[in-house]
Amino acid sequence: MTEASTRKEREEKPIRIGVSSCLLGEEVRYDGGHKLDRFLVETLGRYVDFVPVCPEVECGLPVPRESMHLEGDPADPRLVTTRTGVDLTGRMKDWARRRVRELESENLSGFIFKSRSPSSGMERIKVFDENGQPRRTGTGLFARAFMDHFPLIPVEDDGRLHDPVLRENFIEAIFTFGRWRELNKGKKTLRGLVSFHTAHKLLLLSHSRKHLGQMGKLAAEGKKHTPSELFSLYGELLSQALKTKATRKKNTDVLMHAMGYFKKNLTSEEKAELLEAIGNYRGELVPLVVPLTLIRHYIRKYRQPYLEGQLYFNPHPLEVLLRNHV
Repeated sequence: MTEASTRKEREEKPIRIGVSSCLLGEEVRYDGGHKLDRFLVETLGRYVDFVPVCPEVECGLPVPRESMHLEGDPADPRLVTTRTGVDLTGRMKDWARRRVRELESENLSGFIFKSRSPSSGMERIKVFDENGQPRRTGTGLFARAFMDHFPLIPVEDDGRLHDPVLRENFIEAIFTFGRWRELNKGKKTLRGLVSFHTAHKLLLLSHSRKHLGQMGKLAAEGKKHTPSELFSLYGELLSQALKTKATRKKNTDVLMHAMGYFKKNLTSEEKAELLEAIGNYRGELVPLVVPLTLIRHYIRKYRQPYLEGQLYFNPHPLEVLLRNHV
């Protein structure tokens, strides 16, 4: 799969991402405002179709409305209005159960939640005890229902996406999961799974050598399973691998591994230049895009077929410019 064909496929079939409505600029918050995230709308939004969700409005609450918070057991908290103490737990949970079933038809490849929200926050949400003391140990009621119903789908919140490394990992994960969804839409064959696995080997290596090994073994022994079982097992491992954060050390290992494919091609000057770029990246002097750009140049120059098909070098639209910052 070449860079041009990969980009063309993305343009024809944008992935679908769930998102808290307020992050798109919709004025649905309790105070009538929004929390527009310009990266999501102006950058990522050019390459994905968003499916907005606002738990409070969709379960019938007005805008503006009284603010709410979580109370009680952090493992199963109640959703209560902060001033009048109205318990909205049952109403929100009933709606969330229906909504996640509806979202099954949306073919989502990820979800971006609103941080610190008692309905949509994915982690560290304040839960007040009987003395009115908050502990950041909760999860929003809708976020919990979504993650329980869709355990394999990549999720993040807008606050964590301000971290360049977490943002890169999440965006890479949603586009990879989108390709996995496309593969699952057709006939499930061992050949198709092996092709998918082969194209993602270096990308998976940058996340988890352990999971890559398990996935490779599963693909090699694919005939031992029915196609449905094989794809189910592989999908679980893929989700686990993508949740394992890629690091500078892991990326350096992948870059050195890729360099090995040019041992019969590179001149001494080119080898020295590439080693310097990788060393500068490892030493945190330059971002990942610097050695990647040089390797992509050598892939085109020397027509290296295996690396040409590796999605590690083009895991998402280049225009997102994520690898300029990690």
